[in-house]
Order: sequence, then C-alpha cells, then structure tokens
Amino acid sequence: MESPCINICTIDGPTGLCAGCGRTLSEIAEWASATEARQSEILAVLPDRMQNLAEKGSGTGPD
Repeated sequence: MESPCINICTIDGPTGLCAGCGRTLSEIAEWASATEARQSEILAVLPDRMQNLAEKGSGTGPD
C-alpha cells in the first residue's frame, strides 16, 4: 500500500501529528513493516485528523 506521505514532514507540537499526512511519529515509523490491515486502519483515521489540523490552524496568524 502506498504511503500517505506528501513530503511535508512537520510535526504539530500540540497534537503530535504530521502536518502533511496526519500520522503520528510511531505510525510513520511502523508504516513500512505494518500489515496491509494496519495500514488501512491508519489511513481510515487520517481524513478526520487532517480536518482537525486544518480547523485548528484556521483563524491564526496575520490577516
């Protein structure tokens, strides 16, 4: 299964999630050796995580 990595490898401090793909550091580390079922489990939670990261980031910074 193809990795969800999009080469924006920045960890969001408060959440511990990658800003590019939404995985935790442990999920990133296990990806290559994870079973396809485990990879599917990880992929299933990423859309919600990325949405939460986007919402967290909205409204911050200069206008």
